[in-house]
Amino acid sequence: MKKTINVLKYLLLLAVSVFLMAYALRSINFSAVKAELSQANYFWVAVTLLVSVAGYVSRAIRWRMQYAPLGYKPKVMQAYHALMVGYLANVVLPRAGEVIRCTLLRQSSGIPVNVSLGTVITERVIDLLMLLSCMGITLLLEFDRLKDFFLEIFSEKFHGLEQNLQTLYVLAAVAVFGTGAMIWFVYRNIAKLRQNTFFKKLSAFVRGLWQGISSVARMEQKGAFIFHTVFIWLTYYLGSYLAFFALPGTSGLSWQAGMAILVVGGLGMSAPVQGGIGVYHILVRTALLLYAVPLDKGMAYALITHTTGALLVVLMGGISLVAGLGQTKGKDQPARQVA
Repeated sequence: MKKTINVLKYLLLLAVSVFLMAYALRSINFSAVKAELSQANYFWVAVTLLVSVAGYVSRAIRWRMQYAPLGYKPKVMQAYHALMVGYLANVVLPRAGEVIRCTLLRQSSGIPVNVSLGTVITERVIDLLMLLSCMGITLLLEFDRLKDFFLEIFSEKFHGLEQNLQTLYVLAAVAVFGTGAMIWFVYRNIAKLRQNTFFKKLSAFVRGLWQGISSVARMEQKGAFIFHTVFIWLTYYLGSYLAFFALPGTSGLSWQAGMAILVVGGLGMSAPVQGGIGVYHILVRTALLLYAVPLDKGMAYALITHTTGALLVVLMGGISLVAGLGQTKGKDQPARQVA
C-alpha cells in the first residue's frame, strides 16, 4: 500500500511538473529560443558549473561540521557522497533526498538517521534565513523596479488575495487549536504514554532529532560555519550572475539583476516538484522581463541554467551513488568518538 502511495505521489508531482513546463513554454517562439541558445558561450556555462561544484563541496564540509558537537566525525567524502545522492533523489522525488542522504550517511558512517535529520532541518532553516536576507537586499537595491511590478499584480488579484488570507487565518486557527489539544492530551496522559512502546520509540527519535537541530549552538568552529554558509550562497549568486554572459540576450545585465534571479531562482528550486521544473522557468523568465529581456531570451536563459545544473547533479550524484555504496559501514561500527 505504501509503495502504491509513493508511486501515485511521484506520478502526481510529475504531472504537475509537466503542466507547469507546458505553461512556461506557452506563447514561446521556439525558433527565437533556438537561435539564442545557438549563440551560447559555453565557457561561461562551464564556469558556473565549476562554481556550483565548489558550493556542493562547501556544503558537505559545513554539514560535517554540524556533527562535531555530537561526537560524530564522518569523513568529508562520506558527507559529500551522501549529499549528492540526496540531490540526485530530489530530481526524481522532491524532499525524498533529505531522508535518503541521511540513510546513506548512516550506512557509511553509522550516524543515526534521526540525528542527521535534525542537522538537515537546521540546514534548511539557515538556508531559509539566507534566502530571506537576499530577498531583503534585492528589494532595497531594486525597490523602484519591483514596486510597480508587484503593485500591478496585487491590484489585479486583491480580492482573490483577501479571500485566500481569510482561508489561511481559519487554517492557522485550526492548526493552533489542534496543536494545543495534542499538547494537553500528552500532558494529561504522560504517565501512560511512557509505558507505550511506540511512544518510547517516538521519544527516542525526537531526542535524536533535537540533538541534530541544536548542534549548531554547541559548535566550536562557528566562524568557519558562517564562512561556509556565506560562501555557499555566494556560489548561488555567481551561478546566476555569471550565466548572464553565456547568452547575448542577458550578457548586459547588471549584478543587481543577478540578485533578483538568485531570489526567484531559489524560490523556484524550492517548489515541491521534481527539480523545480516549470516553476523555475516561469519565475526566472518573468523576472527577466523586469530588465527588458524578451520572453524568448529569458526562457533560453532559464533552460540553459536549469538543464546544465540538473545534468551536473545527475552526473555527480550518479558518481557519488556508486562511490557511496562502496563506503558502507556496519551498524556495529558507528563513527563516533565521545570526548
